[in-house]
Amino acid sequence: MVEQFIGTWTLTASENFDEYMKAIGVSFATRQIGNMAKPNLVIRVDDAGLVSLMSETTFKTTEIKFKLNEEFDETTADGRKTKTIITFENGKLVQQQTWDGKKTTLEREIQEGKLTAKCIMDDVVAVRTYEKRA
Repeated sequence: MVEQFIGTWTLTASENFDEYMKAIGVSFATRQIGNMAKPNLVIRVDDAGLVSLMSETTFKTTEIKFKLNEEFDETTADGRKTKTIITFENGKLVQQQTWDGKKTTLEREIQEGKLTAKCIMDDVVAVRTYEKRA
């Protein structure tokens, strides 16, 4: 299932991310940092099926550990405290975050050897593309 996602991925393209961050309520200063950051995404799975999703930048490193289909508390890189659940649907890792009556969805999938992350908040959609490091 998630094996295809395992590895270290480097951000190579980002479309509409500033608008997405604005839609989820990220401050101007934090958006400036978020737009400059070129994160590495490191995905691992341990023997017990616990998935680790780590985002590394020169500004900040965040990590979440989770089991598929089990809700958990997440503090996001921009400081939101969310209830999060990640599922595996149609080849995609689908992450749903809810907080303060709001909900955002992040869909990660592998397309042509690249990992794409579609970030959706209402009618705002950002797409971030990562390439696997050798």
